[in-house]
Amino acid sequence: MEISHRYPAAPLRPINVPGRCSAYMSVNFNNYKASPSSTNTNLQYDVASSESQSFKNRFFILGMGYVGKFFAQELLNKEWIVSGTCTSNAKKLKLEEMGFNVHKFNANEPELEVLDDLSHHTHLLVSVPPVEGIGDPLLQHDELLKRRLVDGNLRWLCYLSSTSVYGNCGGAWVDEDYPVSSTSGSAKAKARLAAEEGWLQFGSQLGLETKIFRLGGIYGPGRSAIDTILKQKQLSEVQRLRSFSRYTSRVHISDICQALHASIQKPSTVSIFNIVDDDPTPREEVFMYGQSLVEKKWPGHTRQLASHERVELSYSKVNVRGDKRVSNARMKKELGVQLQHPSYRSGLQSILEHLDPSMNTPG
Repeated sequence: MEISHRYPAAPLRPINVPGRCSAYMSVNFNNYKASPSSTNTNLQYDVASSESQSFKNRFFILGMGYVGKFFAQELLNKEWIVSGTCTSNAKKLKLEEMGFNVHKFNANEPELEVLDDLSHHTHLLVSVPPVEGIGDPLLQHDELLKRRLVDGNLRWLCYLSSTSVYGNCGGAWVDEDYPVSSTSGSAKAKARLAAEEGWLQFGSQLGLETKIFRLGGIYGPGRSAIDTILKQKQLSEVQRLRSFSRYTSRVHISDICQALHASIQKPSTVSIFNIVDDDPTPREEVFMYGQSLVEKKWPGHTRQLASHERVELSYSKVNVRGDKRVSNARMKKELGVQLQHPSYRSGLQSILEHLDPSMNTPG
């Protein structure tokens, strides 16, 4: 069964701007001056303005996965030139069809051509997770990357991290000042924290105020309790173990994008932000609510999720990492973000409403 979501349509425009070009000319026919002294209209095209604008809004996304793709779409709709990387030819083709300039890229063996292209961009979003045993795959080549960017156009840098860096907090409320430790917590959390420190240092060496976004559990179209329920697949062991957390902080993809836009438009000396909603909630509660929405729209087409969300008694003493309630107060104060989906309820309702209406039933 295929679940279809309506994604915003992207206006197609020329995107393959050579990475080493010293100028990019775009003639704007909507902005001209007519000479009153001549019977023949003298169009003075605003070429210089267009050239300047092309270098003002050039965004590069290292790792165009779920978050990167959605944010790239919003940037494209706002007339940005967007480039980025992915890890397979199939993903590259799909992203190019959406209007992006995409490089297939192996962070362990970075190609100089890609790094040269990156140096011509003004904004950089890093959405590549750490690799076990390696750490952040880009930072192992930090000197090579630095040489390409030190004299470039980069003026904004953001690294997407995770609230997992706080570890298991026993259900306490935590903010960005809550102590984190590189010697405790899961291996993934340690790697995330090391990557944060690495990117902050890297940005400082380039004279940039690097932003660290610690994201909660990410959900949205194609990636939500609604989608899992409609696909009617058994939950994995990892998903089942997550049910032990009394609290899980999550965030809708639209609010991640909103926070990224705010960070670009509203400079702040603050570096680290928790990007989460207002409603840390047990995973099982979210799935039960999602099931009620689906059952209301398509009666009789859902499995009984509750039995699959419960795990065997042998798991009952598992020390679930990540049990915490994460505060978003700094995001609201410093970036001025007003959440579109402050609760999982509004987020799931929005996802269900935007499912393709041609899909009459999920079966």
